[in-house]
Amino acid sequence: MRRFAVLATLAATAFPLLAQQAAPQPAPRDWAARYNAIAAKKGEVADSTRLHQLFDLDWEYGNIEYPEGATYTGYPGQNGRWTDMSLDAIARRKKELQLPVLVLNTIDRNALSANDQLNFDLFKRDQLEAIEGTRFPNELLAISQRGGPQQLPEVLADNPTATVADYEDILSRLNSMAARIDQEMVLLQKGLAAGVTWPKITLRDVPKQVQDLLTDDPLKSPILVSLTKMPATFSDADKKRITDSAVLAYTTKIKPAYQRMHDYLANTYVPKSRESIAFTALPDGEAWYAFRVRRETTTDKTPKEIHEIGLAEVKRIHGEMDSLIAAIGYKGTFQDFVKFLRTDPQFYYTDSAQLVQGYRDIVKRVDPMLVYLFGKLPRLTYGVGTIPNYIAPSATMAYYQPGSPDAPRPGYYMVNTYALDQRAKWEMEALSLHESVPGHHLQIALAQELQGVPNFRRYGGYTAFVEGWALYCEGLGPQLGLYKDPYSKFGQLTYDMWRAVRLVIDTGMHEFGWSRQQAIDYFTQNSAKTDHDIIVEVDRYISDPGQALAYKMGQLKIKELRDYAMSELGPKFSIREFHDRVLEQGALPLSLLDSHIRAWVAAKKGMK
Repeated sequence: MRRFAVLATLAATAFPLLAQQAAPQPAPRDWAARYNAIAAKKGEVADSTRLHQLFDLDWEYGNIEYPEGATYTGYPGQNGRWTDMSLDAIARRKKELQLPVLVLNTIDRNALSANDQLNFDLFKRDQLEAIEGTRFPNELLAISQRGGPQQLPEVLADNPTATVADYEDILSRLNSMAARIDQEMVLLQKGLAAGVTWPKITLRDVPKQVQDLLTDDPLKSPILVSLTKMPATFSDADKKRITDSAVLAYTTKIKPAYQRMHDYLANTYVPKSRESIAFTALPDGEAWYAFRVRRETTTDKTPKEIHEIGLAEVKRIHGEMDSLIAAIGYKGTFQDFVKFLRTDPQFYYTDSAQLVQGYRDIVKRVDPMLVYLFGKLPRLTYGVGTIPNYIAPSATMAYYQPGSPDAPRPGYYMVNTYALDQRAKWEMEALSLHESVPGHHLQIALAQELQGVPNFRRYGGYTAFVEGWALYCEGLGPQLGLYKDPYSKFGQLTYDMWRAVRLVIDTGMHEFGWSRQQAIDYFTQNSAKTDHDIIVEVDRYISDPGQALAYKMGQLKIKELRDYAMSELGPKFSIREFHDRVLEQGALPLSLLDSHIRAWVAAKKGMK
């Protein structure tokens, strides 16, 4: 549960990147002195009190050092700044990761309540993992087809826009964006010199992503979209002043900086990036990949073990697919059926507005059914939006953009309207259950609304839990009134196969020497996903090693725990109660989720 990891995982936006000039910074803070002051109170202040002082201080630290995350969570006062990613700041923050651990070492865990022992354990786990990760130069992998400075407009879109002061914050960020881009250039140059880049093949669209931000009319750039939606209550003078200032910043600073970045990417960085696709080909790559696998899955399973699990899951799901094809009455081969699904016009919209409305219709059919599977539902609302055009070609089918009750800001289920002939109708129900409700929106919003827990648990996230839950939710379609159409049911199986294939392909490419084409071919042979989606997905696994393993590993653990609870409790088992117990602590590592559910089962068995 890294700081603001949910946003980083689901929106794929790179926070860090700020340069030497223009960017507003807070007054210098002696973080070491403030952490040490808590440690020094050992014996004078109760350990439980000091623990929560540590949580509060570390939350302040995270929001001030990473202000984009503060905008996401609704933490006040940071909306006009970017993260300082100068090389000195990176080195300083890596050293400062030791400070919370020094405080933890002065706290007697046995003196804490059961709830605080869990808080202690999770916080310590996260800190030690972050320290372990400093061995690897993650900051040098600062741009990919799925994240980096080309997605800064998405960060700006999270800025509040209710008051004139909110727009002053936006102007502050606009005026310092060029400095941020220049800082990014330093990191890219350093990474290229060290041989630490993503593979060239995955970076092919990135220069165009940057170029698509540059328009002759500044107000038509995605960067300034918020300037076209100012509240009607603003005076004409304020609107003109804000607009003029933003246009000036775009024209004189931002556009030239992005043009420099585009030229560098197109002419130098991408051509000189590495040809190899395996993460293990990087310096210290084998240890780096092993670390990422452990971090993303929250297990100690090796890549080989995960590869074998994937092969077994592919075989199992194939059996279910073959049975469904037979039940439909289709007489051809599996590949013939897949070709039919991929090419028949009946399965595709021809109008993007109809596609978006189709998604909205699905989630609104699901909403009233949730009460049958959940005792507690979130208050935070959500909507359906569209992925920005400038990143859509390299983006997946959809993603969830977290909201925040503190900001306040609703969650959004962002759907891809690019290449309509690749957006099959039979995928839409499973995808919606994953990205909106009862998947990401329900789980993340409930976590944000938890009471009596530290903020790092409300806004943090473990990929194996977050994505494992969302994949598990795809299987709840029948209870929610979906998958009545056999093609939609096949879509759900396709999505389950998709995540099983990931276990094989991710480990295959990064651990066992598979080529990119070998991965594409394996995906094509075992899935009904479209050619475009398969290529995007394989490139995603190349440039985010280990992350895709978390989905299936998390889903399998939740299904295992549900089967265990059903077997142990018999007539006492309630699916609503089971789901509430899974979600009631927020995101957890899979081992702690296992302990939590088994403790609930034991307690319930003891009830008369």
